[in-house]
Amino acid sequence: MIMTTLCYLERNGQYLMLHRTKKQNDLNAEKWIGVGGKFEKGESPEDCMRREVLEETGLSITRHRYRGIVTFIADDYPAEYMHLYTCTDWTGTQKECDEGELAWIDKQRLFDLTMWEGDRIFLKLLDTDAPFFSLKLVYQGEHLVEAVLDGEEILNKTI
Repeated sequence: MIMTTLCYLERNGQYLMLHRTKKQNDLNAEKWIGVGGKFEKGESPEDCMRREVLEETGLSITRHRYRGIVTFIADDYPAEYMHLYTCTDWTGTQKECDEGELAWIDKQRLFDLTMWEGDRIFLKLLDTDAPFFSLKLVYQGEHLVEAVLDGEEILNKTI
């Protein structure tokens, strides 16, 4: 089981997105995602999120919100628990990321970007200010075949 975090920094109706274009053997290659990564030994979810945001953006989180946990099941990769955060306050100066290009994207344009199908689900949940949630996403290759929100199948349903 892999443990990861993902954080969406938010300002003026935009999220800071990472276009994954630089990392070798990247399962997220060419996709747009939030900022995050894998836990290091001894880290809590919050520790990991703060470290990953600092490493990838140069920004230090000062105010965040823990939004949910996403379980990824895939035929090609180990299972993953991803702790999902949003952030509205930080300090520091944004830097270049060695994993891809960082860009502030209007929330209304997010769904025009190349991203995982399941990311579209949790971005909608973030946009509607859903309460803390548990989301299970099951993939065959890059195709989403099952989505379960708080115990209810939601694939092909409007959320």
